[in-house]
Amino acid sequence: MAPDDRALLLEQLDLRTDCSRCTGLCCVALTLTRSADFAIDKPAGTPCPNLREDFGCSIHARLRESGFPGCTAYDCLGAGQRVTATVRAAHDDATWRDDASAARDAFAALPVVTQLQELLWYLAEVRTHPDAGPVHDDARQALDATSPLVALAPTDLLALDVGAVRRRVGPVIDRASALVRDTAVRRARPAPPGRDALPVPAGGARRRLRAGADLVGASLARLDLTGADLRGALLLGADLRGSDLAVVDLLGADLRGADVRGTDLSHALFLTPAQVGAANGDPRTRLPVVVDRPSHWV
Repeated sequence: MAPDDRALLLEQLDLRTDCSRCTGLCCVALTLTRSADFAIDKPAGTPCPNLREDFGCSIHARLRESGFPGCTAYDCLGAGQRVTATVRAAHDDATWRDDASAARDAFAALPVVTQLQELLWYLAEVRTHPDAGPVHDDARQALDATSPLVALAPTDLLALDVGAVRRRVGPVIDRASALVRDTAVRRARPAPPGRDALPVPAGGARRRLRAGADLVGASLARLDLTGADLRGALLLGADLRGSDLAVVDLLGADLRGADVRGTDLSHALFLTPAQVGAANGDPRTRLPVVVDRPSHWV
């Protein structure tokens, strides 16, 4: 599957956030904690004071300078519009503003559907990698089994064991990651024209590059990190400027404040829009074709 085919699949699965079809669920359902990400404390179920009557954001154009960079990094992968439609269908077109039971269903369903959408995002990516060919059929079957779940009625969604779904899907994603990364490490990649090859971390530095590693503030600039497993790694504030993250597994990695100016993320594995939005990039940062460049990257 080519990148353009993946983009089409993402559209078919409705994995693109479309706030115009949502009722501002993330602005109500989620807890906000006063921090570097949010300027206020707000409990789950309470509307953000910046939420307008039409469900838009009154400070959308200036979120970061207003103390809400966490909002610019949030991406539900289309869960908001799905839950909005599902709840309206189940409650005579009512929204969370109109009916207390609709509100309960919407707020409880949002995190469930967000997790399912994330799994579908990863499975769609698995099918784009030729080196993951041995699990393509499994990925397709997992997609076919998982995609109908996001359209369940609210009561069925709330009874769904998302952990069980994750346990079924996870091994397919894990195997794909190992296949793609192992192949990339074995295959020598020439440096781009006009550029010297980047150094590869060695010894202790290489051993630090592991799943779940604490790499907060780590200096990883101008390195060839090809094939590293950084799944779930803490990369808050890490310096990744100018590095090559080809087929680096970033599933669940925390990239808040990571410096990815000039970094090649175009072939990173399992990178989501939310991770990109949380990092600090610039026009030289290369991204996967299905991930939009954040508006605050200048």
